[in-house]
Amino acid sequence: MRANCKLFILFLVFAGRVESAQPDTGELHRLQTGLERMLNENIVSFWYPETLDPAGGFRLNHDSQGDWLGPADKVLVVQARTVWFFSRLYNDGYGGEEHIEAAKHGFEFLRDKMWDPVFGGFFWAVDDAGQIATRPHKHLYAQSFALYALAEYVKATADTSAFDLAQDLFDLLDEKAHDVEYGGYQEWFLRNWQPGPQPGAYMATPPGGKLMNTHLHLMEALTAYYLVSGDERVRERLLELMFVQANAVVRKRLGVCTDKYQRDWTPILEPPHNRVSYGHDIENVWLLIAAHNAAGLTNVPQRDLYRQLMDYALKYGFDHEAGGFYSAGEFDAPADERQKIFWVQAEGMVAALTMYRETGELKYWQAFVKTYDWVVERQADWAHGDWHAVIDEDGAMRGAKAGKWKSPYHNGRAVLESLRLLKKMRAEWQP
Repeated sequence: MRANCKLFILFLVFAGRVESAQPDTGELHRLQTGLERMLNENIVSFWYPETLDPAGGFRLNHDSQGDWLGPADKVLVVQARTVWFFSRLYNDGYGGEEHIEAAKHGFEFLRDKMWDPVFGGFFWAVDDAGQIATRPHKHLYAQSFALYALAEYVKATADTSAFDLAQDLFDLLDEKAHDVEYGGYQEWFLRNWQPGPQPGAYMATPPGGKLMNTHLHLMEALTAYYLVSGDERVRERLLELMFVQANAVVRKRLGVCTDKYQRDWTPILEPPHNRVSYGHDIENVWLLIAAHNAAGLTNVPQRDLYRQLMDYALKYGFDHEAGGFYSAGEFDAPADERQKIFWVQAEGMVAALTMYRETGELKYWQAFVKTYDWVVERQADWAHGDWHAVIDEDGAMRGAKAGKWKSPYHNGRAVLESLRLLKKMRAEWQP
């Protein structure tokens, strides 16, 4: 009898813990308020107006303390991502006229200085003044972010010149890069859209090959572009990329994604490619959910895949004590690259919350809250603004605040997307 009482007491304690971990309106309010503070006082305040360059585009060359290091090449990936961020900030009601003017400032630089007037498409990089194409060749990873930025900017402004440019870019990619034979897109081209050797590492795409990472962001771009264009051709390509991201890039026995492929989607798995990037896997989860929603398709048939990818990352790549996701690891083994990179925390936060909304499973809510708490307490740099690029396992902080890969895209997108989801939850739970 006494043993049964003890078991009953343990059951009540356990049940109470589970009950208290469920989100309620008070917890939703705490998280929404905290995310809004992070957005306004940590992210936006760092990127605006400091990064606006009077000469055009954005100055994105800041050290770990947030100090500008001087003129540097302007790289399409982050120039476009910054246009996207200011547009999305405005679209979500957190930005004012000054922020849409910042987006316009960046759009005009893309249009006037980074678009190739001879062969079309965007240069990978130009010099600080926008006068010389320092890296003129075409990689679809960068083109995808240009399309993504244009779509969000069109949504914010209804600018017909931006819509026309987006349409020109989509048509060009469809003509030059869409792979009718094997699906997806061929990625790497010389300036004139002809194949050739890569002079320097643009994305380390295998010769004639494909990357999960590139196709992930092409899917993201087409999701946004379809929502503003309503073009059925765009939807057709979006559906194709959804098949790629839910099938070709997934190692189904393991429940993980890998990055490098031959043109026919044969995976390249010899070392060092037999590894898992947790951030990309969980980013794939929530972007697939967003793509299905945009295309008007239910996510229910894909939930097992989403769980498999997300649960693998939680099992091997999540810090269950301190919160947050590690960087990478071998197959079926705990993470061995245990630094916490800013963009991985951003993707982990929004992926976990999206999965909670999709499934109602408590483990995803808990992962969201623990990652949020890690970011607030450690990853966010409240003294100098924005997030620390990398926090090593020993707690050391390093990495540029802004540069050729770092912009307000990952963390800004995660905070805005999380706020959107939390607001929906609060509205749904109102008595």
